[in-house]
Amino acid sequence: MNDRVSPSHHALTREQLSSLARGGDAAAVGRLVAAQRSKHVILLARVAELARRGKHQDDAAALAGYELLALVQQRDPVAAAEVISYPSVGVWALNVIRADGTRTDARPSGLAAVAAAAAVRAGLDVEIEVPVRDGAVLLPSLGIAAAAGSTAVVAAAGPEARSGGQCVKLRSGAPGWQELRRITFGTRAVLVDDLDPFRMPATDSAPMGRLTPGQAEELGGTLRAAWPVLPLASAAAIAAIVTVIVPYQAPASGYVSTSSPQAFGAVAMSRQPDAYTCGETLVHETQHLKLCALLDLVALTQPDDGERYYAPWRTDPRPASALLQGAYAFLGVCGFWREQRQVTEPAVRDRAQAEFARWRDEVARAVATLLGSGQLTGLGEVFTENMAEVLDSWRREPVPGEAIARARLESEQHLAQWQADNG
Repeated sequence: MNDRVSPSHHALTREQLSSLARGGDAAAVGRLVAAQRSKHVILLARVAELARRGKHQDDAAALAGYELLALVQQRDPVAAAEVISYPSVGVWALNVIRADGTRTDARPSGLAAVAAAAAVRAGLDVEIEVPVRDGAVLLPSLGIAAAAGSTAVVAAAGPEARSGGQCVKLRSGAPGWQELRRITFGTRAVLVDDLDPFRMPATDSAPMGRLTPGQAEELGGTLRAAWPVLPLASAAAIAAIVTVIVPYQAPASGYVSTSSPQAFGAVAMSRQPDAYTCGETLVHETQHLKLCALLDLVALTQPDDGERYYAPWRTDPRPASALLQGAYAFLGVCGFWREQRQVTEPAVRDRAQAEFARWRDEVARAVATLLGSGQLTGLGEVFTENMAEVLDSWRREPVPGEAIARARLESEQHLAQWQADNG
């Protein structure tokens, strides 16, 4: 049997690059999504290669998992893709490959659990032995089953997990089983991952533990309220990219969100104060995910030369690569608030006018800095020039004087504080 899970070759046309700079049409965004799936396939193949060296006692489980995953891909490609592309699978695989000792739970044998999850989704009549970590079996994209000993057997057709004389049914409400909750909002269904130890590698805060039913319902209500306020193009990109929401611990005041190039498809967010803020957060983080996926295919900036620049959304000086990340994220934020200027609610409309006025100028400033930095590649210049064209158009749109004044004051205050802190 062919025991390989095969990736595909991916490339972007110049037109698709320009489209992504302006936000991205369905074809360009779809190319990024497909490329990230192939990236995960390559990572899993590398994990299997490491297992063939036999450095761990349980490496045989990894090889059995890789063979089963290939079988699932043959029998049910959709089920295989859902698990292979799951954000935490990529994070786990990278930790296995790096093997820097920081994660003792990052072993090649986890590939058996990846395959088991795919087989469960496909409903295949197969069984596979999987590792037990901290008294549980983790099945990426599905949930966690209580287990005893060092290994358990997952029967995909049941489905169930058997270990130490106990049997846990992998179905909602069954004793010993915690499933990932699913939230449907708009045209998108996402999983709320509050279980997987690899769900978000970012370090600016920390993922929350298991949500209470009330917390999960509140999160679902916020997401459902945010969907109608999203611009159509943003909603389409979010629907194509975001598959997982990771609940994040809130800071002492305000809220926080993040994403990671290692976890394509996952957005982490703390409790959002309102639908518009949640919409802005989804747009902001999806922009980061798009750009990170694009950077896996093309280089937009030169190697860091040590120069640092002012970023109007940060308190610290940033290299050109980070400035481009922020500029692209806030281009999306600016577009989000541009659409909200037609809202009938006065408070939201006034907020939208000021946010649009501020960020169209601030992002234009950052884009001009990038274009004059000498730190962009040829494709980076094409990408950034397309961003500049969008901003030039937006800066010609009329905005009430009071909104311009408010935006200008906030910009001046930020710059003054930045200069005081950084010189």
